[in-house]
Amino acid sequence: MQQDEELDWLALRMVPGLGARTAGKLIERFRTPGAIFHASRSELEAAGVSGSLAQTISSGCAFEDAVTQREKMKASGTVAVPLTDERYPARLRQIFDPPIVLFARGRLELLGSLMLAIVGTRRPTPYGIAVTERLAADLGRVGLVIVSGMARGIDSAAHRGALSAGAPTVAVLGCGADVVYPTENRKLAAEIIEKGLLISEFPMGAPAYPQNFPIRNRVISGLGAGVMVAEGAQYSGSAITARLALEQGREVFAVPGNITSKMSWGPNLLVKQGAKLVQDFNDVLEELSPEDRRWLAARQQPGLFEQAEAPPPGWALPEGPTGVVSARILDRLRVDAALHIDALLESLEEFTSSEIIAALFELEMAGLVRQLAGKNFVRVWGEPLLPAERRPT
Repeated sequence: MQQDEELDWLALRMVPGLGARTAGKLIERFRTPGAIFHASRSELEAAGVSGSLAQTISSGCAFEDAVTQREKMKASGTVAVPLTDERYPARLRQIFDPPIVLFARGRLELLGSLMLAIVGTRRPTPYGIAVTERLAADLGRVGLVIVSGMARGIDSAAHRGALSAGAPTVAVLGCGADVVYPTENRKLAAEIIEKGLLISEFPMGAPAYPQNFPIRNRVISGLGAGVMVAEGAQYSGSAITARLALEQGREVFAVPGNITSKMSWGPNLLVKQGAKLVQDFNDVLEELSPEDRRWLAARQQPGLFEQAEAPPPGWALPEGPTGVVSARILDRLRVDAALHIDALLESLEEFTSSEIIAALFELEMAGLVRQLAGKNFVRVWGEPLLPAERRPT
C-alpha cells in the first residue's frame, strides 16, 4: 500500500461521525478512499450521507489527524490493514459492519489463520481459569488460533493457555493498538505482539472507553469460526458476543459449569438454547465445517480428526520425602476450588509447616499448583506421575 493511499484510509477512519457501516457503503460506491474525498458534496449525499457529514468529508479536515496517526503507528510498529487489503481477514469482511481499517501489531500472517474466539467473565472462578487455559492450549496445539479480548479473567486465561502450548494468539482491543488495557497485562501484551497478533479498530492512542467494548465484541466473534463461552453471568459481555456470533452465522460453544455458580449461568443457558457443550477440544473440531477441517488437517499430523483425545501429559513428582508431601498436597487441592494455606496446614498435621511450604514451592515451580491471591492454592488440571518407586506395578 502506497503512503498516499494509507493516508487516505487513515483520514477516512478519522472522519468525525463516520461509522463503519456508512464508510463501507462509501467504499462500495466509490471503490477507494481517495475517490470519496474527491467526490462532490452532492455526490456524497446521493450515496446516502447526510449533508453535514458530506461537508465534513469534503473539507478534508481528517487528514491532519491522519498524519498524526501515521506518526504514532511508526513509533509503535503498528501496521494499517484496510478493508480492501488482501491480508484483511475474509471472515471479518463478511459481517454486517466490518471495520474499515485494522491497526495491527505483531505477526500479520495470522490474519489469514483459522481462529476460534474464547470469551468469558472478568471475575472467573478457579474452575473457569483452569478449563479455559486447558482448552485454549489443546485447541492451539491442533492449529486453531485463539482470539480473545485481553481483558481480565477468562480472556487473559485464553491467551495464556494458547501461549503456554507454543501456539499464537490474537488479542482484539477496545482501545488504541498502542494502549495496553488493563495495565497489568503489559507483559502479556508484549508476549502477544512477539508471538501472536494484537489488533484494534480504534485509532492510535484511543482510551479504553466503556462503550468501546461492545463494539469490539463484534470483531472478536467476526474473526473466528466460532465463539466459546467459558464462564459468564446470564447478562454479560460474553453473552452479547455469543448473540453476535449467532447473528454472524458462527458456531457457538459453551463450557458447562456448576449450577450453583452465577458465573456458570451464561454458558449453561447457552447449552439449553442449543449451543454445543464442550468437554474437550474434540467437541469443537467436530463442529467445524469440512473446509475448516481440511485446512487444519493439511497443517497437522495425518489422521488428526480420527484420533481419540490423547491423555494430558503427566508431571513427575519430586523424588524422596518431598515427593510424599507433594502427593498428599495434590490429594487435598482441587482444580475448581481454592484452598487457603491455613486450611491446608491443618489438614496435613503429620507434616511440618516448613515441609509443606517447601513442597508447595516445588509444585509451583513444576507447574502442578498455582497460588492465587490471599495465599489460596489450586491444582493445575492434569494428573501427576508418581516417582518410580511409588508407581503402581
